[in-house]
Amino acid sequence: MNVTFSPGPTGLGTSSLRARRQPGEQPVRPIPGLYWHPVKEPEPAVVAEVDRRIKRWAVEEIDLFPPEWEEQFDAFGTGRYVCLTYPEAAGLDHLEAAAQLLVAENAVDDCYCEDHGGSPHGLGARLLMAHSSLERPHSVAPYEQQWQQKLDSEAPCRAYRASMEFFNRLTSDQVRDREVHDLARLHLGYLAEAAWSIDGVVPGIPEYLMARQYNSFRPCLSIVDAIDGYLFPADLHDHPKVQQVIALASLATTLINDLYSYTKELRSPRPHVNLPTVVQVQEGLPPDEAYGKAVTIHNDVMHRFEEEAAACTAELPGPLTARYLRGIADWLDGNHWWHATNTRRYTLPGFLPAQ
Repeated sequence: MNVTFSPGPTGLGTSSLRARRQPGEQPVRPIPGLYWHPVKEPEPAVVAEVDRRIKRWAVEEIDLFPPEWEEQFDAFGTGRYVCLTYPEAAGLDHLEAAAQLLVAENAVDDCYCEDHGGSPHGLGARLLMAHSSLERPHSVAPYEQQWQQKLDSEAPCRAYRASMEFFNRLTSDQVRDREVHDLARLHLGYLAEAAWSIDGVVPGIPEYLMARQYNSFRPCLSIVDAIDGYLFPADLHDHPKVQQVIALASLATTLINDLYSYTKELRSPRPHVNLPTVVQVQEGLPPDEAYGKAVTIHNDVMHRFEEEAAACTAELPGPLTARYLRGIADWLDGNHWWHATNTRRYTLPGFLPAQ
């Protein structure tokens, strides 16, 4: 696979942000042939208020990024993202909680894994540090204090800790532990991709799809009950059928990111592995055919998600199951629309049919 890399802007939430279209790329829009559902645009005033709150939190409360990253932080569109993905949110505080968690996850990814401060080498130690900031670390004096000082000195760790503390005030211990577990899955996916980078390998398609089920948006989508202001009971959440639906949803949302990020990842300072490039390498296809097959794989995952969600609702009847799975589906639809309309962040490959 011959790929040309060129540098681009860096900053929080912008590890892949390459806003200027290059020759052979098209403006972002819904990908031709992709399976998706339309959504309603959120109220501009609500989006603006969430953006105001998350900016104040990031800048004034936790000192998350330097001034030169401010433009890129604003360009991400955090307020619109959470308003699209949680259309039934219980209120502004709940949307702010979702926004804080999203920004914190981006900070860990950008600064510990990606091109500005991150590296596959030593990633395990950085993720151990980050993960320990989600829960109060317990050791013995003076080592516990020394570790806490280390966490305090790291902006991504401050973001993780502060976002979880705010989230805890709105939800239960059960959901907090669910979120910590889902973030551990996310970190496991990060480590798998780091290993591929260090080893210089492109994984097989089954292995890649498994890793993307973990390195996914699951920590965001599985807390739809908390953001919507209710509790999905543990016995229902942990049921194998519900877990299957969440896993399929997690994979589908991340394949959306693979498809919309394809062109900008080709221009990243270092190679990125995404589904189209994995298909291209493993099946020996030209880029356009590999991309088309990746679209088909996404669509198949989405169809299976919808089939299994319907079966789950039938097997576990009740208003909470139906509400939770509807919230998951809403998250998928909002996630797609944010990607498909984020003209400052994404472009499409030139080999797709013109708009």
